[in-house]
Amino acid sequence: MEEDAPTLPGISEGEILVIRSTRRKKSASAYRQGGRIVISLPARMSKAEEAQVVPELIAIIRGREASKTPTEEALSNRIDQLLNELAPEITARPVSVSWRPMRERWGSCTSLDRTIRISDRLKLAPEYALDYVLFHEAIHLEWGDHGAEFTEVLSRFEDSELASAYLDGWEAAERAMLDPVELKKLPK
Repeated sequence: MEEDAPTLPGISEGEILVIRSTRRKKSASAYRQGGRIVISLPARMSKAEEAQVVPELIAIIRGREASKTPTEEALSNRIDQLLNELAPEITARPVSVSWRPMRERWGSCTSLDRTIRISDRLKLAPEYALDYVLFHEAIHLEWGDHGAEFTEVLSRFEDSELASAYLDGWEAAERAMLDPVELKKLPK
């Protein structure tokens, strides 16, 4: 009976992609692309070497990312700065701001308990894109909908078009990275 290979962290979500390359002779490399950690290995590397190298490379990538990720306290402080600068009339502040795995939204706000959740996809986003989402969600502390008042306040964010373009581009790249869907043959 064949023993199951160990599952790498994140592999079940398709986060890790291992590529064997005939052009690569000695070294392995790892980088983040489209939400995945891509690991490129020499084609002739043994399975035993792969089992040792891949987790090490994943740990390096995740370690670098963790060191660049703002803490939840830093997110809360940034919301306070954004509201003070751009919307001083909003006096409500979040009780908590947290990173969450979210694939359908960039953030969410519950105005009743004043909690804000930010998608972990934004951990390495440019500052302007993260600020835009933080500001957007913080405005929901005052207005729950996307009505005229909300839109007016959001328009004060100077880089809103750039941030929206970045977020739209990210979503387009994620869709492009999805596995192809098998299409049913149409009857003639």
